[in-house]
Amino acid sequence: MGFDPVSGVGLATLWLVGGCCFFTASALPLCLNLEAPVPIKYPLEFCSDFGYRTGCCDSQLDKQLNIRFNSMNITSQICSEYIKEILCAQCDAFAAELHGPHDTKSSPNLCNSNASSVHESKGYCSDVWDACRNVSITDSPFSPHLLNSAPSHPRLSANNDTLSAQWPSRRDFCAAFAPPASDPYNASFCFDGGPYQFQSEKQDTAPKGICLQKVELGAYINMIPHPDGSNRVFLASQSGKVWLATLPEKGSSNPITLNESAPYLDISNLVVDNEEFGFLALAFHPNFLQNGRLFVSFNCDKTIWADCAGKCSCTSDVGCDPSQVGNAVTSVPCRYSSVVSEYSANSLTSPAKALKISSKEVRRIFTLELPYVSHHAGQILFGPKDAYLYFMLGDGGGTGDPFNFAQNNKSLLGKILRLDVDNMPTTEEIANLGLWGNYTIPDTNPFKNERLARPEIWALGFRNPWRCSFDSLKPLYFYCADVGQETYEEVNLVTKGGNYGWRVFEGPNLYNPPASPGGNTTESSILPIFPILGYYHNQVDPKQGASAIIGGYVSRSEQDPCIYGRYLYADLYGSVMWAGLEFPPGSGNYSATTINFTCSASSHFPCEFVGNSTIPKFQYIFSWGQDNDRNLYILSNGGIFKVISPAACDFTCKKSLPSQFQPNSAPVPTRSSTAISSHASRSASLSILSSNTSFMLGLIIWAWLM
Repeated sequence: MGFDPVSGVGLATLWLVGGCCFFTASALPLCLNLEAPVPIKYPLEFCSDFGYRTGCCDSQLDKQLNIRFNSMNITSQICSEYIKEILCAQCDAFAAELHGPHDTKSSPNLCNSNASSVHESKGYCSDVWDACRNVSITDSPFSPHLLNSAPSHPRLSANNDTLSAQWPSRRDFCAAFAPPASDPYNASFCFDGGPYQFQSEKQDTAPKGICLQKVELGAYINMIPHPDGSNRVFLASQSGKVWLATLPEKGSSNPITLNESAPYLDISNLVVDNEEFGFLALAFHPNFLQNGRLFVSFNCDKTIWADCAGKCSCTSDVGCDPSQVGNAVTSVPCRYSSVVSEYSANSLTSPAKALKISSKEVRRIFTLELPYVSHHAGQILFGPKDAYLYFMLGDGGGTGDPFNFAQNNKSLLGKILRLDVDNMPTTEEIANLGLWGNYTIPDTNPFKNERLARPEIWALGFRNPWRCSFDSLKPLYFYCADVGQETYEEVNLVTKGGNYGWRVFEGPNLYNPPASPGGNTTESSILPIFPILGYYHNQVDPKQGASAIIGGYVSRSEQDPCIYGRYLYADLYGSVMWAGLEFPPGSGNYSATTINFTCSASSHFPCEFVGNSTIPKFQYIFSWGQDNDRNLYILSNGGIFKVISPAACDFTCKKSLPSQFQPNSAPVPTRSSTAISSHASRSASLSILSSNTSFMLGLIIWAWLM
């Protein structure tokens, strides 16, 4: 299946461009190591009979599976055929989904219905039981101890490794290896003896429209829900101030309330705030309510603040000469930095009750001096499953990434980093490993043990990833919108070690940079993962063109059932919004539809509209936000707009929420409890910024993203 540059991407494909052939990888599904499946270039020997053309096996894994199979000493020919099929399921492009929560040495989920089995009889799992129940299998993939959730009544025998000795009955055995019924999004993934294929389903109709309610007049760059689960959020300005705000009660049309004169955190004296720089993001430690740790990302100027200085990202190690980039903008090479700092809400009260915290920096996590004055990205997020800090970095600026930073694994620019901020390094470790601050490297980072790559890197090939988010219900889905150069804006599903193509590609198209002092990367030397969603500039407005994509969230709110499960994103100019849908669920195949949107007449603050249209006057959209009930918000220099029930704008929605819907059902990030716990109102009529200042902020963001 190939890539549709407007609607989505299929599985890995052989592409022909300019007479040259090259392979691409896929964003989803995932292999057992959570990396993207790739084309299997060389014939497999052990797993050669199952038709895996795109998947998760290379010759090394194929050989390991063969060795394990031989060590099982299976005497039954029929049983051995089933075991070989099951072991080779690790080669399937959907290996991670098929194996579910089980140990990697265990069996995948097994189908057990005639409709889904390629074998005749009661079902695949029943067939396996019948063929293998009295056969000895050394190091069996069906051993109960391999399951994360051990069955309540296994029949364990130290001297007998047959199925009948370890499981009370066929029913118990097949129940243990059935797809997880509690997870409707993965319940369809089961192995039936061959490569996984989706059953045909009827796709939902597109939403009629999105209804918005204007709840705030001020202009903000970031909105983060309070970790205590309340109806409070944090709002951050580009200048470096963070406010603790209270949202109206559910169903109310009242505005957001906050005390403008009493910011929660004020580091505006450290932040360089102009058309290209500012405060970028805020993130709370997963254990914030106990340890009070919070992190901010911002830009600073080392000529103004000495502590802004760090290591320059333009060095001979990455093929860059600072003197070639500094003089174009400033006489000081690498004058500006991207910084991640830690602050604390621990005081005389508990972190949840703190209304103002100290602006004294607890710890510098990261400092990187920038080669140019644009494309900093800067968002920080904690992974919902692993509790590591993800840091999005742009390519550092300059038209076409002239030094090819995004494809250079010795450079951190144009990358998504993954950092451990719970285990602090020693001074010697920072020096020996060449770290950029106080963090350590997770063992599961894809390049940790590669000599020619930075171990911090999680994924590469980005130009300016502006706003990324994890799906709160499906946390392996990590969406990142990446701002394009000349023609294309894209949304990527980020996976471990994935290469998203820039600057070899802009979206699905080959890119020809105007200058290459840092060298080039050829298309045949990489396995690019093409975007799942995106749009061409001239599709938005042929005269004006699109300026920059603003990434959003997968809607998981009860407010609008018709956008539930769809990924929402917009263009900076605010004239177009899209809803992307993966269909069938889990397939990695996406389509997008443009969505009508307007503002409710019941808004506390009257909405202004563009000309004679029904489009709200955003001026510029900066970002999306969400609260603890997963309600979505649009942050613009025309104010903050909340997504509400479509009925309030006379849009019809006949769809119901899924039966398993639970508000605020995001998983709590856990990695190691020991590691994580090792560290200890203004009037509604006022706005933070005048209309003139808001307009200037819009111009600043426009220049920033471009």
